Amino acid sequence: MKKAASAHDPRVQAILAGLAAAYPNAECALLHRSAWELLVATILSAQCTDARVNVVTPPLFRKYPTVADFAALTPELLEPEIRSTGFYRNKAKSIVGAARRLQEVYRGQVPADMDALVTLPGVARKTANVVLGVWFHQAAGVVVDTHVQRIARRLDLTREEQPEKIERDLMRLLPQSEWIAFGHRVIAHGRQCCLARSPRCPACPIEPLCTAADKTVGRQAKPTVGPKPRSAPKAAAGRRPRSSR
Repeated sequence: MKKAASAHDPRVQAILAGLAAAYPNAECALLHRSAWELLVATILSAQCTDARVNVVTPPLFRKYPTVADFAALTPELLEPEIRSTGFYRNKAKSIVGAARRLQEVYRGQVPADMDALVTLPGVARKTANVVLGVWFHQAAGVVVDTHVQRIARRLDLTREEQPEKIERDLMRLLPQSEWIAFGHRVIAHGRQCCLARSPRCPACPIEPLCTAADKTVGRQAKPTVGPKPRSAPKAAAGRRPRSSR
């Protein structure tokens, strides 16, 4: 069995350095002015592009500027405002539920604590890591979205499939000082280069370090499988082949 990578693996260090050089200014693309706005935007970003979320949230926050404003809503009132982000019914329930819990338990303030954040409706570790890392600058874990999930497996940084197990592997493998930046850089890499269906491997800054099975460069053509074609029988020496009539 292939040995798993370790925190001191030169290849892992080279991956980190390559991503840092390629995406030195990578950051969260969601528009926000507070921890609450970032929390809402991250909930809305599930199965939706950041670009679409950034169209929806500015007018949403102008209409409902505080946590208390959202807590006073019913999910049904919020649904039309966020419909274009998809899964709007579940997202509306999560946002209103999170606002109400913040009002009831945390005096309307988003807590800077992982254990507290994941008690909010609609908030799992990915969303909590976004809020803690981006707003509070706390490296409590590694953001594992669909890009990080895909690329971590392609780079053989994990063999797990579930986000929380992937995060555990990455937390073991990467220095804590890299946890926040790694998430931003891998997400940028997933959007610009390491696409899900047609990865742009020739343009990849860390392509020599990648051993993914679906790479589009560096693969040799497999030999044709099947029986060899039969050659025509040779005529016996000294005899002319008989012609058919």
